[in-house]
Order: sequence, then structure tokens, then C-alpha cells
Amino acid sequence: MTPMSATGIEFRNVTKRYGDARSPLVVQGVSFTVPKGSLTTLLGPSGCGKTTTLRLIAGLESPSGGQIFIDGRDVTTLGPVDRNVSMVFQSYALFPHMSVMDNVGYGLRVSGVAPRDITERARAALATVGLSGLDERLPSELSGGQQQRVAVARALVIEPAVLLFDEPLSNLDARLRRSMREEIRALQQRLGLTVAYVTHDQAEALAVSDQIIVMDAGRIAQAGSPTDLYERPNSVFVAGFMGEAMLFDAQSHDDGTVSVGPLRIRPAHPTPAGPAKAAIRPEAWRAGAPAADTLNGRLAKQAYLGSHRELTVDTPLGAIFVVSPDLQHHWHVGDTLGLSLGSHGVSVVGV
Repeated sequence: MTPMSATGIEFRNVTKRYGDARSPLVVQGVSFTVPKGSLTTLLGPSGCGKTTTLRLIAGLESPSGGQIFIDGRDVTTLGPVDRNVSMVFQSYALFPHMSVMDNVGYGLRVSGVAPRDITERARAALATVGLSGLDERLPSELSGGQQQRVAVARALVIEPAVLLFDEPLSNLDARLRRSMREEIRALQQRLGLTVAYVTHDQAEALAVSDQIIVMDAGRIAQAGSPTDLYERPNSVFVAGFMGEAMLFDAQSHDDGTVSVGPLRIRPAHPTPAGPAKAAIRPEAWRAGAPAADTLNGRLAKQAYLGSHRELTVDTPLGAIFVVSPDLQHHWHVGDTLGLSLGSHGVSVVGV
């Protein structure tokens, strides 16, 4: 167990159900720690319990059982105001009739902070997120990315022990999402913030996290570093969920190799001999000329995306989606291709 002094958030066998004792548990005996000054992402498909878990941290929901600690203090029975926690919502939740300055200073104002101190701290928070000089603008006069930064500044200004993000980038376009996730990560590291972050986007989780907790049906399926989750999944569910992997029946051999259809590979982390599942991500496939030792198939679709091609190849193992960096070959729909595998992007899990 992480020492209390180093723990930002700790869950001890926390459960949550809505309704009476006959209602199903939506969070089922969850235990984890978020080290102080680190960023942990709760990741999983819709309905897995990740947002409920975040709301339990915030005090917006009360647990049905178990204990919740923040900075070593038992906050299980405390409301949101008494937890020193700030939350950035998916919708930003800015007050449309208030200026940027008033939005950022709102939490300080309702807490009784002196007006002069509110202005000083709000301006400092806006400077931290790169919005100096926009004090008097209304939210409607800002871009989506700027509104997101105002929401972050409003959360930071009260100097919380824990900062929570609930799907913060889902309303932004792809380029702005990438930029904002980099800014959130840089801000968290620069200020040493303890952050719990909810998303359903695997790439986003891999990019920002010190720790990822994958949830499935209210339970923790696996927790670990981004590298652990991507390269060493401990179950078929995690292997299939991380990185848009496709699952294939496989056979693991005593010599450390694994057979997938006609292919024989040596994964970085072999499993004991026997039946297995191979989780193969689109970037692991290599497309080339058909051969006796390749998985041969017909090119059904292709798309040129500048830095890579996306191919769909119909094979005896089914339709396979391939992300190929090879821009030199000019394949045509209907061509026969031979697929082979690199070691990166392939995870093997025993069954």
C-alpha cells in the first residue's frame, strides 16, 4: 500500500448502488490509490462505473460501502465543500452571463474571500492557463479551447488538494483535443497536482497518465502504467480494449512462439503453452507481397491519410484493419496482399 503521506486519493473496497439493497452495484468493491502529485485516468466503456467513481471522489455521490481518503484524511462522509476538491466538467459549466474574471473568481467569492484577493488570485490562475487579458470577455466570445481553459482556471484558483476531470476534451475537435491534453498534462506536472481523469478515449489516456485504471462492469479490470496496460494486458477484455486491438484465437508454444493462423510470432511477453488469445493492433500488421508464410488476403478498402494508409484486407481470419506507414506501394482494391506481424502492438493472453 502507498504510504499515507504520499497518497493523494485512496479507495478502500468502495461500493455504490442506486436504490435499495436489491439494486445492482454500479461500483463493486473498488480499491486503488492515486499517488500525490500524479495523474490517474479512469478508463473504460460507457456504463463501466468510471464517472460514478469520479463523483464519489468529488463527494457528489455517497458510497454504499467502503472508505475514501484524500491526502490521508477520511472524507467518506464529507460533502463536496469539505473535501478541497475541484472538478472540470465535460460541458465546462461556465456561467454565460458572467465575465471570464467573474467565472474564475466565483468559488472564491462564495467562500468569503476578500474582493482584492479574488482579483489577484483569479488573474494568476488565468495567467497559469494562458488567458491573461481576457478578463472581461463572456464565455460566448471565447473558442471551445479557451472556455476549457477558463474551466480549468476556475478549478485551480481555489487551490484544491485534488483536481478532477470528467471527459474534459470530448466537445473539442481532434486537433484541439490533442493540444489541450498536452496542456493539461504539462500543467499537472508543473504544479504537481493530484489529478483523477475520466475518459473513454484510449489514446487520450495513454498520452496524459502516470497510471491508468481500466474499469469493466463496476470493477477494476487492470491498473498500471500506460506501458503495462498496452504491452502487458492481464485479460482478454483489457487486451481488446486498449489500442483498438482485434482478438484472434492463437496457440502459445513451449519455445515462446505463438501461432496465429499461418503466422508464427515471438511476442515480447510470452504466455504459458496452450490456447491463447492474440490482441493485434492495426499498426502491428505489415503489408507486402503474398508468400507461403504470410496471411494472404484480398484488399477490400484503402484510404490515404498523408502519413499512412488504412487498409482493410479480407483474410481467412476475417476482415483485418491495417494501418500501414508504407506510402511507396500503390495497391489497388482487389489486389492480393500478404500480411505479416511485427512484435510491437501484439499482446498474447492465455485463456
